[in-house]
Amino acid sequence: MSTFWSLWVMVLVTFNLGLAFTLFVWGQRVEIPVQPDGTTGHIWAHGVLREGLRKLPLWWVLFSAALFVFGIVYFVRYPGFGSFKGTLGWTEYSKLASDRAVNIGKLQNLLQSYEGQTLAQLATNTQVLAMGERLYIDNCAACHGRDALGNHTLGTPNLIDTEALYGNDEATLMSSILNGRSGIMPPLGAVLTDANITATAHYVRSLSGLSHDAAQAQAGQTTFMTLCAACHTPQGTGNPLLGAPNLTDDIWLQDSDLGTIEASIRNGRNGKMPAWNARLGEPSARLIGAWLYARQQANQ
Repeated sequence: MSTFWSLWVMVLVTFNLGLAFTLFVWGQRVEIPVQPDGTTGHIWAHGVLREGLRKLPLWWVLFSAALFVFGIVYFVRYPGFGSFKGTLGWTEYSKLASDRAVNIGKLQNLLQSYEGQTLAQLATNTQVLAMGERLYIDNCAACHGRDALGNHTLGTPNLIDTEALYGNDEATLMSSILNGRSGIMPPLGAVLTDANITATAHYVRSLSGLSHDAAQAQAGQTTFMTLCAACHTPQGTGNPLLGAPNLTDDIWLQDSDLGTIEASIRNGRNGKMPAWNARLGEPSARLIGAWLYARQQANQ
């Protein structure tokens, strides 16, 4: 706070307190003329109602005086009187830092109590699930959806179904959260004609039993075996080591319509999941893993 604004606040505080205290004292001593009957002479309703005059109750006077004392003591002990920091040296920042340190200590102790437990064990703890869900919402839901069902528009996978690009075991799941993933499908538009791309797309749809043109699918099989089978396997079942999706099930990162599949073949796909180790740390990431594990089990 600049010197000018500090002095401005001091003047305002002093003036208001001084004026209020002056009126308070003056109000106890001022003599107000009254009628012989003890009223002020103000009447309403043709004389039915008359304004009386009584001294303020003692309790009200003492309570008001105490508030003045409290206000002065407050400005001496706490910040508020311009740039004066108060004799206690209290600030909102120091209070926030202190409270955060206490909360972090409690959280660390709680997380330490979960060390050594598997995700399956953690998934039976209601407190873990509540914390894991909150961490998931804050860090993961923007891409994978509030219920972890994925997002076809973004190409983010469903996290609670029976399939996983890289596997469903605990080590793989934690590696995905902590270290991130980077999946790349190269574009084939430069080496394939539009007719080849369409035929291959029909073949891909045939692998999962979707409607397709049989002649086109037969023609596209050759292209698939030549350019696609290395990653997706000749049977189209995918490769968890590469993060290549299984093309024979009904689970799709993007939509399964012919146009979307053609776009994937022609332009490729580039999926990137950021690493969360620096932001979350392994103990917090395991809470998310436990929540996802519980959701997977409930979804089976």
